[in-house]
Amino acid sequence: MPTLRDTARPTAWLMLGIMLVALNLRPSMAAVGPLLSAIRGDIALSFSLASLLTMLPVMAMGLAMFFGIGLSQRLGERRTVLLSLAIIGLATLSRLYIDSAAGLIVSAVLAGIGIALIQALMPVLIKSRFTNNVAQCMGLYVTSIMGGAAIAASFAPLVMAQTGSWRTGLAIWAALALLALLFWRAQRADVQTAPSTKARNEAFFSHRRAWLLAIFFGLGTASYTCVLAWLAPYYVEKGWSEQHAGLLLGFLTAMEVISGLLVPAIANRRRDRRGVLATLLVLIIAGFCGLILSPQHLSLLWPGLLGLGIGGLFPMSLIVSLDHLDNPQRAGGLTAFVQGIGYLIAGLSPLLAGMIRDQLGSFEWAWWSLTFVMVVMLLIVLRFDPRHYTRHFQ
Repeated sequence: MPTLRDTARPTAWLMLGIMLVALNLRPSMAAVGPLLSAIRGDIALSFSLASLLTMLPVMAMGLAMFFGIGLSQRLGERRTVLLSLAIIGLATLSRLYIDSAAGLIVSAVLAGIGIALIQALMPVLIKSRFTNNVAQCMGLYVTSIMGGAAIAASFAPLVMAQTGSWRTGLAIWAALALLALLFWRAQRADVQTAPSTKARNEAFFSHRRAWLLAIFFGLGTASYTCVLAWLAPYYVEKGWSEQHAGLLLGFLTAMEVISGLLVPAIANRRRDRRGVLATLLVLIIAGFCGLILSPQHLSLLWPGLLGLGIGGLFPMSLIVSLDHLDNPQRAGGLTAFVQGIGYLIAGLSPLLAGMIRDQLGSFEWAWWSLTFVMVVMLLIVLRFDPRHYTRHFQ
């Protein structure tokens, strides 16, 4: 059967397709925070209930991760991507007609399922098709994810201002899904996955190192999901307009894009990633401390530090997981396990932060909690000595 390698300039087309698909993996969540004040003015939402708009899709991403690779084996990778983009696009477009909290939450969960199917598939695809450039290609993939978040966070308030409707500000991002779907559909061949991934993926439940990697990924992603959900509302409460708060979140995600491009390339120079991981965590700690102690002063610095740290930590967490195994399919199974468990952990952070806000009247204690989590992650980093990787999965 022909593959994408049989087409003209296959790797460039494949990478471009992956980047277009990745742009769709965060707008359904990133557009909510900057528009939350307008949404809450139209639909009755407590902060705890509003947190479900980020929490539930992330949890759905975690659960769906465990059957994403198995589905791609049955349908083929190309069809799985097309199906996932269709789910994301329809879930996003449906927000034009939603008039209840339940409808918003259902659309968020459906989008999360579509996102998970793609995120389970892409690491094994990158590991198998770009064997000599895994770190750089993972960087481009993750950077595109962050880029989609930056676009949605920055422009959703502008769309709302122009149209007078927060629903349009949420639904317009279905256009990105349509663009990616048309590009992926134009590929004339299917890409097949090796058949043994599912069985190996299930075996990771018995590996302590797999659980450590999953916890590390989950705690790091918790900082991302919490910031994505609550940074803009935090600054709206400080007196900022929705548009300026959205632009601040867009700036943070732009910093994530820069970090996602540069950090994997820097880390690729050596196999030991611990120094890079520690530096990223220190940047995040500094950013959270700034948000708490001086949110109105140097207001670009703290989101900038958070963006640089989070933007590099996300791809590096996956790259460290891929480093543990040489076989592309087994490494892909490990990253699916890591993301599955990790997103279940990360999904709790927006809810906990929303509950803290409802009970204490401020997000600051949520930022302190995440600062403590980053300190714990610094201790975990010490365990990632590449000289001992092979012994953990024998």
